[in-house]
Amino acid sequence: MIDDGAAERIREFEAGRAQPQGMRWPIVMASALGALLLGAGVLLFVSAHWDELSAFWRMMLVLLMVGFFHAAAVGASGRFDSLAVALHTVGTITLGAGIALTGQIFNLNEHWPSAILLWAVGAAIAWALLGHWTQGALVAIMVPCWLAGEWTVHVETMRYMLPISAGVCALAFTYLSARRGANDSTLRKALCWIGGLALLPAAAITSVDRWTYLPQRTDVVIAWVVAMLLPLAVAYLLRGRDAVWNLLTIVWTLGLPPLSDGHPDRVAVYAWFALGSVGLAAWGIREARAERVNLGIAGFAITVLAFYFSSVMDMLGRSASLIGLGILFLGGGWLLERTRRRLIAQLRPEAV
Repeated sequence: MIDDGAAERIREFEAGRAQPQGMRWPIVMASALGALLLGAGVLLFVSAHWDELSAFWRMMLVLLMVGFFHAAAVGASGRFDSLAVALHTVGTITLGAGIALTGQIFNLNEHWPSAILLWAVGAAIAWALLGHWTQGALVAIMVPCWLAGEWTVHVETMRYMLPISAGVCALAFTYLSARRGANDSTLRKALCWIGGLALLPAAAITSVDRWTYLPQRTDVVIAWVVAMLLPLAVAYLLRGRDAVWNLLTIVWTLGLPPLSDGHPDRVAVYAWFALGSVGLAAWGIREARAERVNLGIAGFAITVLAFYFSSVMDMLGRSASLIGLGILFLGGGWLLERTRRRLIAQLRPEAV
């Protein structure tokens, strides 16, 4: 198609072009840390001089505080995109402080979940306009926080929080399953991290709540429907037809509270946790996701340790219990690590 002279000129042109320099992780970390420190310093300065300001200057300061970071991000856009994303994120985070301070300035009616809702709406608007993954991650965190806050205020006298812990546990499974392959977006990767960090604590809290205290009220039924259908709807948006596998995670979540009632030794709960850990690892193998395999192995190890400390250690003497604990750490750790490596090796060509 081309002669030797044209080919040589193309090679010279390509060789003379400046090679793009990828963003290195120290720069990303420095941008994120610098933005957070800047935001913290501004908030600290405002709190130190808050009592000295009039209502007018308080409101002006709130508006400037929220608008400054977004304006700075616009200035950095196109020159230092990583810094622009970080500043836009800090601007959205500062919006939450601005909403709270505005309510304090004008002595508005206190209903703190509404403030979180406004904050989530602001993050959603920023996500729609900017398309940054950080804004989407904030929405993914704040919307469940708003729903949990509304339920907390609604049942303040009843103190029935089981739908919150179960809903967060099911949603953590959904976020963890957001990743599909090597070409996943940064938002999917962030959701996977959020789900992985929240899953084990949420499951532990769900297993502690009592199922027998189940108020016979319509609002409780609505709360349970929202707590279970919201994670399933998000899973469908993220995974399509594969969301059918998330139904098993919801069934497993619903099985935790009933097993904890009427069982002082909690053996059934530990067995249920072990089953869930094995199932999570199997799910990771099926979809070639290394993070689910790793989290499943970690969950199984934590379950065995918790069972040993709560049910076995008291039956042994001091020296025997320490010897058993040492054997458990050495032998069990070696066996679990060996199993984990074998499982990861099977899916390494497909996993990220």
